[in-house]
Amino acid sequence: MRLEDAFARKVLAAIAGSAAERAEGELAERHRREALALAAAFGIETVEGAPAEGFSWDGRRLRADTEAYVLLHEIAHYQLAAPERRGTIDFGLGPGPDTGDRAAAERAAALPILERDREEAAVSLLGILWETERGHPALASFLDQNWLAGKGSAADARHFTSVLSRLRAGGFVDAEGRPTRRLRAEPDLL
Repeated sequence: MRLEDAFARKVLAAIAGSAAERAEGELAERHRREALALAAAFGIETVEGAPAEGFSWDGRRLRADTEAYVLLHEIAHYQLAAPERRGTIDFGLGPGPDTGDRAAAERAAALPILERDREEAAVSLLGILWETERGHPALASFLDQNWLAGKGSAADARHFTSVLSRLRAGGFVDAEGRPTRRLRAEPDLL
């Protein structure tokens, strides 16, 4: 991916410098505990069980029995959701890939599809930046979440730069390309 923007190149280099393979065994469990500690630092309550038992986010609590990268992705959802959607099943974006009660999550969807997709892209990248910050295999998520869907095309570069610029302008990424602990305060504009 050829990036014209120096800031975007710096952030991509940090992501690319991480592991491309998911952690396993004790390392994976340590990463999961680190992600749960970050959730606690945000004041996010957790509940035992996997997302397949209901939802990743039930409107009050995060399901704890899942991989670190999923937990970090959900923390990014918490940060980027409008305040009125933070108390909604799966943040009012409809079911995620691990959601067990898909019908209830779809009923709770509060945004049009295009707005869901736009927010999901920002959440994806912010979660990957949390992985990078924590020394987790961020490159694995970057590849899994199709950031190179166009095989590193100019469109991929523009999309990455655009999403990163929105995160930075919103105060969710600092001048060094690191995620911040900012929570969105602005309501949805529908």
